Amino acid sequence: MLTGDTASRGIRVHVLIRGRIGDGWLDVDKDVQLPVGATLDDLIREATRRGIPMAEALAHSPHLRDTLMLNGERCPVAAHGARVLRDGDEVYLLAPLAGG
Repeated sequence: MLTGDTASRGIRVHVLIRGRIGDGWLDVDKDVQLPVGATLDDLIREATRRGIPMAEALAHSPHLRDTLMLNGERCPVAAHGARVLRDGDEVYLLAPLAGG
């Protein structure tokens, strides 16, 4: 339950996007403010509206839709888009790296 200042301003979700996605390298480390009750799908829309290329990353690297991490746990977007986020949650998209 949110009280005081946190309830009045909503929640903060930390978004990390790292790696080669599409034609370029992304290195995003931003907080996104959302209303209480916002879902993962809401986060994707709001991040995109604020210039954070979350929807673009998911579109250019579809495997990220299945490997998105929420608080350190795999959280596929298709199965968890309606999942309600909480203040302090962290969403992480890491493009796979290859090398040798």
